[in-house]
Amino acid sequence: MAGLDIENRPWYVALLIGLVIAGLLIFACENYVFKDIQKDIVARTGNLETLKKKVQEGKIAESRLTQFREEAERLETELQRLLRILPTLKQTDELIKKLKSLTERGNFRLVTFQPQGLVKKEFYSEWPINVQLQASYHELALFFDRLSRFSRIINVESLQAIANVRKGSEYTINVAFTMKTFIYGEVKEVQQEGARR
Repeated sequence: MAGLDIENRPWYVALLIGLVIAGLLIFACENYVFKDIQKDIVARTGNLETLKKKVQEGKIAESRLTQFREEAERLETELQRLLRILPTLKQTDELIKKLKSLTERGNFRLVTFQPQGLVKKEFYSEWPINVQLQASYHELALFFDRLSRFSRIINVESLQAIANVRKGSEYTINVAFTMKTFIYGEVKEVQQEGARR
């Protein structure tokens, strides 16, 4: 075969040969030249769709940002309220000051204030404090009423009352009880100003 002589062939043979060559070129370009480019286009299109979804989610979250902030502020306020009821610190000084101001508001005599050891429970600790005071019956009722209004939870247990029989005393009753309060989580002491310096 000396060569392909298409000059002496009918026109459709040249057309057919041209179509075969064009098909081979297209096949070679598709499979070898453009194959990696097409894979890259498919991968980038998938990434673009993922990014579009993330942008849409971000826009939805942004539209709800004010709502989330309000919810966070509400939860922070609720947390602060709950920490006043069930604090994470012993706050001995604060408790003594509150009890002292309570006794000063009425006709009381605070005889004893003895904090006891902590009793560890599942997620909190009980802190019993032995208290002894002298008062009149009416003042004692006011004392317990005011004690019940503290923001911190305080239970009164083991109440013992003995009438004061001394004539002329303004205190008609001697009372001893255990005041029990609670601390959430691990117990921490509030540091004194002098201890921090």
